[in-house]
Amino acid sequence: MQPQTSPAPLAPSPSDVQPVPRLALFDLDHTLLPLDSDYEWGQFICRLGWVDADAFARRNAEFLAQYRAGTLNLDDYIHFATEAIRARGEAASALAHQQFMREVIEPAIRPAALELLEQHRRAGDEIVIITATNAFITTPIARRLGVENLLAVNLQRDPTGWYSGHIDGIPSSREGKVLRMNEWLQARGWDWGDVFTTFYSDSHNDIPLLSQVNLPVATNPDDTLRQHALRQGWRVLELFQSPQSHD
Repeated sequence: MQPQTSPAPLAPSPSDVQPVPRLALFDLDHTLLPLDSDYEWGQFICRLGWVDADAFARRNAEFLAQYRAGTLNLDDYIHFATEAIRARGEAASALAHQQFMREVIEPAIRPAALELLEQHRRAGDEIVIITATNAFITTPIARRLGVENLLAVNLQRDPTGWYSGHIDGIPSSREGKVLRMNEWLQARGWDWGDVFTTFYSDSHNDIPLLSQVNLPVATNPDDTLRQHALRQGWRVLELFQSPQSHD
């Protein structure tokens, strides 16, 4: 009698194979937009007369110098950057942001950026914008771009429900972008090995997250990121010409 053997397992049919979720991650300023939305908001409230333009420019230049030196205290910057909206209140700030969208953001949106987003939608990718600019500024921008998932610097709220001038949680800046993506993935029951990730960014500050993803794309890169991308063999994409980024 021949020994009995178990039948060989059937190979999974194509319908049985679960595709790996694909995520398309995007920085915002100088990546999807050819400007820095945080800086432009500051210029906008100067034009509105909400702040003293000269004093605001001097203080902003100090923070920019600290940023470039790697010594910026982001919580101090957020306290400064949100002072005007905290003083004006929620209703006036919302109306001002609508005007900001019409006058500054809408004219800056480029067809090439919209088409890149649409390519990922057509491919079935889930899109996430992850930016070091605060959520007050960026939430309406992400909505205009048709992106539901936004990881921005969250702003703490005071007992009245309006902003306190402090950061809520981990700021999505530099290594913080990796930590925020970790949280986002874990909330969905995923780890990095469960998804295929592409990340587009212009800034050398995003090298930690670019190094984490499956497909890093240096997009309109600053000089430091361009050199790093060329050394690493990363793709370089020019959507439009851009200067330095704050992200």
